[in-house]
Amino acid sequence: MRMVTHQSFLLGCILAFQSLTAVCEEAQQAEVLTRSLIFHWNTEYDHPASDTLVLDGGDRHQQILLTGTLTDGTVRDYTRRATYVTEPSGVAHVDDQGRIVPVGNGRTVLSAQYGEHLESRLSIEVKNIETIRPLNFPNQIVPIFTKTGCNGGGCHGKAAGQNGFRLSLLGFEPEEDYGFLVSEARGRRVFPAAPDRSLLLLKATGELPHGGGKRMDKESDEYQLLRRWIAQGMPYGNRNDPTVEHIEIIPQERLMPLESDQQLVVLAHYTDGSVEDVTRRALYESNQKDIAEVDGQGWVQLRQQPGDVAVMVRYDGHVGVFRATIPLGAPMDTLPNPNNFIDEKVFAKLENLGIPPSGLCDDSTFIRRVTLDVAGRLPTEAETHAFLSDTRLNKRDRWIDHLLDGPDYADYFANKYSALLRNRRDNDKEKRGSFAFHSWIRDSFYDNKPYDQFVREILTASGEITQNPPTAWYREVNQAQEQLEDTAQLFLATRLKCAQCHHHPYERWSQRDYYQFSAFFSRVGRKSGGYPGEESIYHKSGRASATHPKSKENLSPAGLGATPVSLEPEEDPRTALAEWITQPENPFFARALVNRYWKHFLNRGLVEPEDDMRDTNPPTNPELLEALAEHFVSSGFDLKDLVRQICRSRTYQASATPNEFNAIDTQHFSRHYPQRLEAEVLLDAVDEVTGTGTHFTGLPPSFRAVQLPDNSFNQDYYFLTVFGRPESASACECERSMDASLAQSLHMLNSKSIQEKILSESGTAAGFANDDPGKDNDNIRSLFLSALSREPTDAEMRQAKDYLHRSPRIRVDEQGQALPPDDKRDRRESFEDLIWMMLNMKEFLFNH
Repeated sequence: MRMVTHQSFLLGCILAFQSLTAVCEEAQQAEVLTRSLIFHWNTEYDHPASDTLVLDGGDRHQQILLTGTLTDGTVRDYTRRATYVTEPSGVAHVDDQGRIVPVGNGRTVLSAQYGEHLESRLSIEVKNIETIRPLNFPNQIVPIFTKTGCNGGGCHGKAAGQNGFRLSLLGFEPEEDYGFLVSEARGRRVFPAAPDRSLLLLKATGELPHGGGKRMDKESDEYQLLRRWIAQGMPYGNRNDPTVEHIEIIPQERLMPLESDQQLVVLAHYTDGSVEDVTRRALYESNQKDIAEVDGQGWVQLRQQPGDVAVMVRYDGHVGVFRATIPLGAPMDTLPNPNNFIDEKVFAKLENLGIPPSGLCDDSTFIRRVTLDVAGRLPTEAETHAFLSDTRLNKRDRWIDHLLDGPDYADYFANKYSALLRNRRDNDKEKRGSFAFHSWIRDSFYDNKPYDQFVREILTASGEITQNPPTAWYREVNQAQEQLEDTAQLFLATRLKCAQCHHHPYERWSQRDYYQFSAFFSRVGRKSGGYPGEESIYHKSGRASATHPKSKENLSPAGLGATPVSLEPEEDPRTALAEWITQPENPFFARALVNRYWKHFLNRGLVEPEDDMRDTNPPTNPELLEALAEHFVSSGFDLKDLVRQICRSRTYQASATPNEFNAIDTQHFSRHYPQRLEAEVLLDAVDEVTGTGTHFTGLPPSFRAVQLPDNSFNQDYYFLTVFGRPESASACECERSMDASLAQSLHMLNSKSIQEKILSESGTAAGFANDDPGKDNDNIRSLFLSALSREPTDAEMRQAKDYLHRSPRIRVDEQGQALPPDDKRDRRESFEDLIWMMLNMKEFLFNH
């Protein structure tokens, strides 16, 4: 029998039932006659049943997995469903969760029983039970404070600490933490002579008052490890002790049915090649809690929601991910024919998940949807009528091209990017610059400037605003810290703000990465411009560098994950940055843009949030994200082509109406996800339907809300504020609020500004009321076509006509006396009511 020591193999052992002849049900009905025992280390499943698990030392333990392989080749986790027995006893104990703990020296056999017929065995040897290793503070104690939340930003990990006790955020400075615990406050927090009386443990267990409440039980691993560390005299560890090199999650991926579960094993790999089971000491977090929950022991439990979920696992500053795909398993008799590569990737995912897609939306829905998404406006009545009457098979493609060739597309996307590029105005001196920058952005979209060129011109902008409008970006984003953070978030979909002070908690970026990136902006110079309040941007000759705040090392500029660049003093480092960002091989640039556009058109990014792409936040369809990015690069970073590809896909053109299976799909685009109209678009739509306009101070009367150049109009137009128009204070899409609220409903129902538009003497209602009653049918159709881009149904037409021709309204004067009927006034008020009703329909307020 081969003996395998604890250090030489990955300590996750898997007891696997193989060649099962039927699916095992929750009622523990075992329909399997054959099984085999497989040990698992280093992510392999081919180790023979003759292997022996060796636990060398009294502090060694091991989480095991029990996996059943079904007849169709799929696997299920049975770790917490089996019954475990060791014979002889007194050597090792196995709890109901599948964790093996040594009890005494010797050999034993672990039997795992599931149902009446399924049984697997594992040989275990325990030796040196009396040996207890000295603990290492950074490797084994600091992670406890992360798991229990003690060193989080809302507790002792914040800059000032909490109630006189401070820890480094998420334990990234263990030497400081050791001093805080052992030396600070006259050492009163730990008591080696009587560890259980240590203030650290008494507060953590709730035996003494603690503002953070109870954080652990006395029976927990965390408590026992802390107690042992204190009893050992609080060792820090030696300088030459091995450190955690990476962590491994077992399994890394699984295809799982609804409402199933999966036990995880987490292993810490050290620099000396040793491996330690840290399953109970790791921190777990699900990125989709409506799909899966995970407890502190690594037990993942699925809900009745299909899709993809990632569980982030963190230990000692290292992060790993477990990914699960949960199919619905609905019948997939036929899939629609794909229009392009987008559909191929989406339909392949849906087929894998067993989620049938909805059918195509009708023409009325399509023209309204795509016109709102591409041009930021409603289609006119004439446009809708012409489109619905068109019988050409390619009319949808032709309409997309028409929108992209028009000025409204440029207006709409300039509005979007003007906010993201922080084109804001705080005083009149900045008006010239904000208008110039907005015009430059609009012209770039109208001319279909390649996106790499667009970004390059912003980052390398020099001179005065009138000569080079993108320099306005440096007016608002005026510190190197903001410049690097906005650049990373907007153009690379990477949030670096955390790394300014400490290692990013969810990513690989460190303080060193942060300040190397900031060095690209270290030579940005400013001087007074030709107009009051304006500046001229230039390159200050000198060596580009940034100082690490702790090591005080001068760092050369480097892209994220790239090697530092060597630049001459006269070279502008921003040029090197732009070249690195826009190169086709950049792993972030194209993916960030296509994901941002995908969310704009589909109302959900492949990665959510759209500007937070990282290993621990994986895309719901990685193949689609890669295909979109590759196509975008091969097109020469052509933005209009990207819009064209997305809008031509059947995926984009799918109906928002769910079928009997896909109503619960919120990730995989089996149907269209409706979204509320943005503030500017909605205001323009209200103006269109009511036949009025909104006059913006200092602008021509014909200016629409989507054409506003900056944020300064928000304060004077409450509609824009209540519906979430951003203040352009950050590069985050999240600044624009798309949530519905009571204030919005009340504003649409009874605000003075909405009522004035409906009651306007030159508005739609007044015009309809003055028409011959014989045109009522046409006017009702006109109202539906302009607001909803569709004809009214027979029932809607009948109800509208009945409302127009109902009995005269009863009115009284100030003394309460009845007034004579006023048919003309009744008729106008009826049209006003119909328009008011139309403006408050969800079908109007949402793009579906």
